[in-house]
Amino acid sequence: MKDSVKALAAVCVAAMMFGLEISSIPVILPTLETLLDIQFSDLQWIMNAYTLACTTVLMAVGTLVDRYGRKALFILSVAAFGLASLACGLSGSAAILIIARAVQGASGGAMLVSQIAILSRQFPLARERSKAFAVWGIVFGAGLGLGPIIGTGILALANWKWVFLIHVPLAAITCVLAGAGVQASSEASTGKPDGLGMVLLASAVFGLTYLIIQGSQPDMSILQAGVILSLSLLACVAFVVWQRVARQPMMDFSVFRIRGFSGALLGSAGMNFSFWPLMIYLPIYLQAGIGLGTGEAGVLMLAYTLPTLFVPPLGERLALKLHPGVMIPAGLLVIGAGLCLMCASIGHIDLLLPGMAVGCLLAGTGLGLTNTPVTNTSTGSVPATRAGMASGMDMSVRMTSLAINIAVMGWILVQGISAGLRHALPESSDGSMLQAAAQAVAAGKQTLPAATFHMALDHGFTWVLLYGVASVWVAALASVLVFKPWASGVVLKTA
Repeated sequence: MKDSVKALAAVCVAAMMFGLEISSIPVILPTLETLLDIQFSDLQWIMNAYTLACTTVLMAVGTLVDRYGRKALFILSVAAFGLASLACGLSGSAAILIIARAVQGASGGAMLVSQIAILSRQFPLARERSKAFAVWGIVFGAGLGLGPIIGTGILALANWKWVFLIHVPLAAITCVLAGAGVQASSEASTGKPDGLGMVLLASAVFGLTYLIIQGSQPDMSILQAGVILSLSLLACVAFVVWQRVARQPMMDFSVFRIRGFSGALLGSAGMNFSFWPLMIYLPIYLQAGIGLGTGEAGVLMLAYTLPTLFVPPLGERLALKLHPGVMIPAGLLVIGAGLCLMCASIGHIDLLLPGMAVGCLLAGTGLGLTNTPVTNTSTGSVPATRAGMASGMDMSVRMTSLAINIAVMGWILVQGISAGLRHALPESSDGSMLQAAAQAVAAGKQTLPAATFHMALDHGFTWVLLYGVASVWVAALASVLVFKPWASGVVLKTA
């Protein structure tokens, strides 16, 4: 087997793990809520511990890939991902699971940046690189697309722990393939990681996320919320200033002047303001709101994720003909159309299930059309010597926007449910009790009369979908304005 084939195989297995980790976990959240007796905010932290830790290391890893080499970092990150997955599977409480998920996220972020850099440099010819990214996209899509049914199947045959433990043998296989096939090289040999920049960025994102998730809890005062918000904004400003004055910053703001790079990053943000955070809450609504069983909800989730397996090849062919400034915004518009259809079906009993299914298919199709062109454009629009940095910035935008929007969508869901309960229970004047009831409904706990419960959950989920539609369509418009495909007359590519 050629080294390039082994390298591609290693990257693809890693992509499969990363994809499974995203899409198989949401379907077990209702089970975790019951078995571990955890709150709605704990469910958010189980998902966000991963994304926050991933965000923390992304930019630093992008710099390390450029300076010290992709092979060693890739193998180390895959091994750490396998060990963290083992810890997740052996955990017996929400606190331990959240900590293990944070370690898993940090290693997963390093693994993802490294594999993109490997594809960008191990396949120097444009056509070969395009094919490699296409295969990577298909396998990544397979992990995403099959994740819900795999998670559901594991719940039926064993228990939730094996949703994590399955990554242990996959990580071992990946390390063997990478050791045999990935070229050991780097773009530069000097410099140190930007530790201060990493700390400032992590502090800003964590502070904002913590405030959004925990801010509605009765034990947080207005003073505490104000302090956290002020410190988070201060860290954000300090990060921007530091990146401008640091000799070797982990984020080179000059690349934002490249239209292709900035337009692609808006595509990344659009996907993570809509499609991905919704995946966390969709299984809760399917089971608690519609009344589907775990298996039925897992099958319906396939409509949401399977297009990410079958559509990327079509997206690759279209990307050869269409300008990225047309391709990426069009995919975002399709995601929004799917969420819009799902929203319109709520409240119509006869149309709810088919509307949700077709809406899921549309949203997944839009993501399949968008994801690979975004990755290709963001890494291909900058000099090859900065491929690791570019991939790190791309993934940092993805994970930062995802971490914040998991929290934002959860907050919107709770606030929408609270508004519904306030309308249905006008005699309730205790704000903390109303908020606690809304948190319980958001977690799928039916402690209220059935009619009130379903009305409130429908109300909250409608708010969430409207937020997703507005966000992804605004991102599509912004992407078009940044790309300006009409300015160069290359809306359609020519040979």
